[in-house]
Amino acid sequence: MGVGVSLSGLASAVANEGGVGVISSAGLGLLYKKISSDFLEASIYGLKEEIRLAREKTKGIIGVNIMVAMSNFVDMVKASIAEKIDVIFAGAGMPMELPSYLTKESTTKLVPIVSSARAAKLICEKWLSKYNYLPDAVVVEGPKAGGHLGFKPEQIEDEQYSLENLIPEVIREMKPFEKKYGKKIPVIAAGGIYTGADMYNIMKLGAAGVQMGTIFVTTTECDASDGFKQAYLGARQEDIGIIKSPVGMPGRAIFNEFLEKVKQGKKQPIRCPFQCIKTCDVSSSPYCIIMALISALKGNFKHGYAFAGTNAFRATSIISVKETIKNLLKEFGEKRKIAG
Repeated sequence: MGVGVSLSGLASAVANEGGVGVISSAGLGLLYKKISSDFLEASIYGLKEEIRLAREKTKGIIGVNIMVAMSNFVDMVKASIAEKIDVIFAGAGMPMELPSYLTKESTTKLVPIVSSARAAKLICEKWLSKYNYLPDAVVVEGPKAGGHLGFKPEQIEDEQYSLENLIPEVIREMKPFEKKYGKKIPVIAAGGIYTGADMYNIMKLGAAGVQMGTIFVTTTECDASDGFKQAYLGARQEDIGIIKSPVGMPGRAIFNEFLEKVKQGKKQPIRCPFQCIKTCDVSSSPYCIIMALISALKGNFKHGYAFAGTNAFRATSIISVKETIKNLLKEFGEKRKIAG
């Protein structure tokens, strides 16, 4: 949902329906480049502006997603806390120092995104030893998610790493911390959850809630262009697959002509104009990922592509966030009734 797909529009609409609306902080420097030619400076301005716009539209809970791999991760975290954002979700790396940026007046909750029980345990241990702080929740993102994945390529199809296996493992690791320190650490499931029945099934395994992205792309309030949404509506199951990203991680995307040219080696190495991601190696990158994702956001798929979860092909129409959540709750209730 990064690089403009989920901004104040989608986040506030979700918050108005009782969910936690999440603003992606990725790529804001390009979306607000008119404010400053300095990518990092424009990113901070854009983040503050999107939080302000969301606050104007909702009294609900608003969070931000900040990737640890971003070169301005610390500045974006500090800006979010200063703006009194409700929640910071931090993934794409281990946010080991995250609690250090809180102040005595801070009300912001901290939620790491992990892909293993080991990572969740390590974060808890580090946060406790250095900051006497435990995560306010943990998001566990499985291998069916869209975008960058925290798995090795060979793990993505391995059942051992399925979300259904990861959730109970992470819950078991959180239990001793909860018991010893008297704090509940909700475990939130993410990646490949598309229906109310999916929600029910994963919550039966112990998840306290779910994080969903793909299904909200094809909503009226999604901040992406109509062209981007149409890429989801036109996608077939066989069009969605794993790519090798310039940032050094596998990613799930909708395959298209741009990615075919990359696969054939027709894209040429570029200079890095933004230094937005720490792990992006310009010397071996055939394209600038942030430019590719910005192009897709605007519906220009000649120069970009769309990240998408494994279920993106199931989208059939563009409907409102309200209707989407209503359908999810209806499906959840029906599944619960059938399960008895």
